[in-house]
Amino acid sequence: MTGTLFALTFVVAAPFWALMILLPSWSWTRRIIGSPLIVLPPVLIYALLVIPAMGDVLPAVASPTLDGVRDLLGTPDGTAAAWAHMIAFDLFVGRWAWLDSRDRGVPALVMAPVLVLTILLGPLGLAAYLAVRTRWHQPAAAPTAAVPAGEQRA
Repeated sequence: MTGTLFALTFVVAAPFWALMILLPSWSWTRRIIGSPLIVLPPVLIYALLVIPAMGDVLPAVASPTLDGVRDLLGTPDGTAAAWAHMIAFDLFVGRWAWLDSRDRGVPALVMAPVLVLTILLGPLGLAAYLAVRTRWHQPAAAPTAAVPAGEQRA
């Protein structure tokens, strides 16, 4: 079962990455990616792997040592759980970067390689987006309608 869950982890996240990279202007992409629930599939896989092994996992993460974490990750269950953890968090970060880039007007052709980097090497993709986003300022909030003199706003 561990091998199946490992293989399934990226499969359940890939459609969301495809929407952000290949169909960034499609109206349904914004609706789908707008929901933080898109990260639930890999989170559920993570839970299926970690909860039954909590007796081994909790000591390794509550008081981490290099040897303890290595031993945990060196097992098939530990590797599959770490993979699900990475996929879930990379998708969450990619989702945030994509939504933020849409609000800032960052071109999709600029974001595509950033998102691919986020899929492959999560923290480096995040660093790339943090660098990219400095070139595009978030649009100012829409101005409120002026109220004529002598009138009160409701």
